[in-house]
Amino acid sequence: MARIHLDLPEKFLFSTAIPVRVSDINYGGHVGNDSILTLMQEARVEFYRSLGFKNEVSFEGSVGQIIADSAVVYKAESFLGDVLVIQIGATDFNKYGFDLLYLLTNKETGKEVARGKTGIVCFDYDKRKVASIPACVLEKLK
Repeated sequence: MARIHLDLPEKFLFSTAIPVRVSDINYGGHVGNDSILTLMQEARVEFYRSLGFKNEVSFEGSVGQIIADSAVVYKAESFLGDVLVIQIGATDFNKYGFDLLYLLTNKETGKEVARGKTGIVCFDYDKRKVASIPACVLEKLK
């Protein structure tokens, strides 16, 4: 069976540390696969705020982002009480969007927990349609 392979960017633009919460733990006693996506979203919101954007739906005027696709490659378990360092980089720009790549590592051990990717498409929430990437976004991400 072919496995997903995610190449990490040459440099990361942002890093944050997020503790694993009890709600992130599944019946297997470790962080659930769905929770990895939630942790990536949490880091993405912090990333956008660090760039001066209010939130994911408001880059410029009514233009924000939607997630077109996502992928996660799991490397190791993570448990309640762990602190995950989540780094984010931007790649594969086109007229309407880009990819964000994530590296999640255990802060204490340095062990890689997961890699992730979200395909970002800019979206005009007033017009309810895809929009070009605002210049202010390109300036801050490139």
